[in-house]
Amino acid sequence: MARETGGSAGAVFVAFILGAVAGAAVALLAAPASGEETRRRLSEKAREGRARAAEAAREGREFVGQQRETITTAIERGREAYKQASRKEKA
Repeated sequence: MARETGGSAGAVFVAFILGAVAGAAVALLAAPASGEETRRRLSEKAREGRARAAEAAREGREFVGQQRETITTAIERGREAYKQASRKEKA
C-alpha cells in the first residue's frame, strides 16, 4: 500500500510542476511584451522547469534508494531473528 501512495505523491508532484510551467507560459503569452521578449522568457522558464524536474527526479531516486535500503535491512533482521528463534526452539 505504501508503494501506491508514493507513486501517487510522485504523480501529483509532477503534475504540479507541469501545471506551474504551463501557467507561467500562459501568463507570459498574455502579458504585453514584444515577441522576442516573450520567447526569451518562455525559453528561460522552460529551462527552469527542466532543472526543477531533474532535481525532483534525483530526489525521487534518492528516496527510493533509501527506502530500498531500509526494506533490505528489515528483511535481513527478520531472517536473523527467525534463525535465532529456530535455534532456541530446537535446543
